[in-house]
Amino acid sequence: MDRSNKPYDGLFGRPTSHMLAMSAASSSSLSLATILSSGLKGGITGGIEICITYPTEYVKTQLQLDEKMGGMKRYKGIWDCVVKTRQEHGIRGLYRGLSVLLTGSIPKSAFRFGTFEELKRRSVDEHGNLSPIKRLLCGMGAGISEAIFAVTPMETVKVKFMHDQTLRNPQYRGFIHGVRHIVRTEGIRGTYQGLTATILKQGSNQAIRFFVMETAKDIYRGGDPTVYVPKAWIFLFGGVAGAASVFGNTPVDVVKTRMQGLEASKYKNTLDCAQQILRHEGPKAFYKGTVPRLSRVCLDVGITFLIYETISDLFKKYLNI
Repeated sequence: MDRSNKPYDGLFGRPTSHMLAMSAASSSSLSLATILSSGLKGGITGGIEICITYPTEYVKTQLQLDEKMGGMKRYKGIWDCVVKTRQEHGIRGLYRGLSVLLTGSIPKSAFRFGTFEELKRRSVDEHGNLSPIKRLLCGMGAGISEAIFAVTPMETVKVKFMHDQTLRNPQYRGFIHGVRHIVRTEGIRGTYQGLTATILKQGSNQAIRFFVMETAKDIYRGGDPTVYVPKAWIFLFGGVAGAASVFGNTPVDVVKTRMQGLEASKYKNTLDCAQQILRHEGPKAFYKGTVPRLSRVCLDVGITFLIYETISDLFKKYLNI
């Protein structure tokens, strides 16, 4: 008897290619829904977080750009940078370049959380847990994703914009004008300076942060992923994860910032930049801006995970996603 038009090859037989295609489509739809919902939650999280923590990011970048290569340093320290910025530009000066970072932070967080949640969904065991190595790899994947699709162009424009504002005669009149000027004079490639360093930074950053966060939550839950973790603990775990990432990759962050500054052309590549910093400024230069970065990142990561978890709870409660 011809069974070519039957949905199954027998009562308990193998499904036909049509059934397999439907199953694959269903899985693909689930995957897409996961990415989109996680990306949306991540985007909202990024927008709120950057508005809270931007002044410390501004100070950190200014101190890193305040090079010590044959000239007098412009700033004596964190507070001096804050005071001089306020004297020259008013309190709004600490938010110069916010539009650049805000524009980039939303897609950055979207790619980060969207990628991590999808990789996690594909990597958990039958109990819904991630092994330690998979926590690292999922976090690294999230960092590489955001580095390529959001962080590198956003950070390049941000650093150039901030550096430009320290000049006596700034050439950028605003964010849009700055982007147009960079693309016109350097091409699209001009917005991807320091890509290698950024991938290293973001990949290691998120590998460390998600590893610490997932490990801390797993310890609190005793291995049961259904146990609720209070928001206060989420904030604390996030702060610890942020501190761990700062001490782990501040040198990479310094090199990345130099590679994306207005004087990046004096460096042949990422390795040459690191060698010149070591030769002219010494090992300590690799940890310039550590204190302001530490305060910013601990607050930043704690707030980020707290907001993301809160938004996730709201999505589950009201949207069932």
